[in-house]
Amino acid sequence: MPPRHGDLAAAAAAAVAATLLVLLASPPSCAAAARRRDAVVVPVTKDPATSLYTIPVRYYDNLVVDLAGPLVWSTCADDHLPASLSCQDPTCRLANAYRAPGCKVTGGGGDCSKNVCTAYPYNPVTGQCAAGSLAHTRFIANTTDGKNPLSQVSVKAVAACAPKKLLARLPRGATGVAGLAGSGAALSAQVASSQGVADKFLLCLPRIGYGQGVAIFGGGPIYLGEGLPDFTTTLEYTPLVAKKDSPAYYVTANAIALEDARLPLPRGALAAGGVALHTSVPFGQLRPDVFRPFVREFEKGLNRSDAKVAAVAPFPLCYRASMLGNTRIGYAVPAVRLMLAGGKNYTMTGTNSMVDVKGDKACLAFVEMKSGDARSPAVILGGFQMENMLLQFDVEKKRLGFARLPFYTSCSNFNFTKTQ
Repeated sequence: MPPRHGDLAAAAAAAVAATLLVLLASPPSCAAAARRRDAVVVPVTKDPATSLYTIPVRYYDNLVVDLAGPLVWSTCADDHLPASLSCQDPTCRLANAYRAPGCKVTGGGGDCSKNVCTAYPYNPVTGQCAAGSLAHTRFIANTTDGKNPLSQVSVKAVAACAPKKLLARLPRGATGVAGLAGSGAALSAQVASSQGVADKFLLCLPRIGYGQGVAIFGGGPIYLGEGLPDFTTTLEYTPLVAKKDSPAYYVTANAIALEDARLPLPRGALAAGGVALHTSVPFGQLRPDVFRPFVREFEKGLNRSDAKVAAVAPFPLCYRASMLGNTRIGYAVPAVRLMLAGGKNYTMTGTNSMVDVKGDKACLAFVEMKSGDARSPAVILGGFQMENMLLQFDVEKKRLGFARLPFYTSCSNFNFTKTQ
């Protein structure tokens, strides 16, 4: 069993206090001290070529958002300072608490006697990993009151250095990956420790063509339009489930329904692997034993054989878009509901269940998992299924908060204009 994040974070706090400090742009004062507890905000951009999401971490660096990533890594600019950390240092242990499945790389120059800590950064798209030494870096962002950016902060953090070949198939201009999983070395945990805020973050992913989304480290509030409420007050919650040897976020689904009709799934199909959330996966993935009845029942429930057209890979089911009809919440198709533990439903209407493809076609935005056994998640929610949904990953309280934004606003409506 890997070390639990809470235990590791507590053990590491004293040892790495000097490493994880926030340097505020303003000089020390009572007002500056108060701002240390303000949440930290960054814009989120969707790359049209890869369907991945990036955040700026420095003036010239963008990192790919990886909800399942346990650490921060990049190709390391010249001003990254090697971290003098032994293999037994708590920070080194945090960086090595999780190893990506299939990562067999060893070595990399780590030498405990010379205080060199080696970690193993991982590309979530290609599945490749590499050995890399830890280095000190900075995360440049702004504090926020949930309405606007306030003051710039420079968060000292620790990242693994990786060779440029590990950037394969990541967005053009990206220099690495910002892991946001439930790990003590993830970016979210490092911001929480250094900024003195809660170990939780809000993620609101944008849709292509609608501008930037937003991520807020430390919680809320969040306002997405003049006169609109703090949308964290609309969140519903379900427990986050810990999985052995994985820092990724999982929740439990008791059933999948189309509108209010539950799918006839094999007994225990959802209990085996649960539901995982991955920003490195463009579209939802279903294990074969869940995928096949899902597609069959969706086609039956929509009952529009007159609008059906040839499938467009990798999607299983496609329709003539102009024949489906549009609503304020997307195409007029059956809503897909994940019926979660705690009695709440994660509901995907046409905006998150149907994707426009070549010409006048709209396809069911779920694909069959390539290699799904009983240990695999039954469902993986991809980035498309999370767009314009407000998600709060609360590591401290071990819960996921979620809310589908109303049609009159979006994740791109956060005002990134500074008020000071």
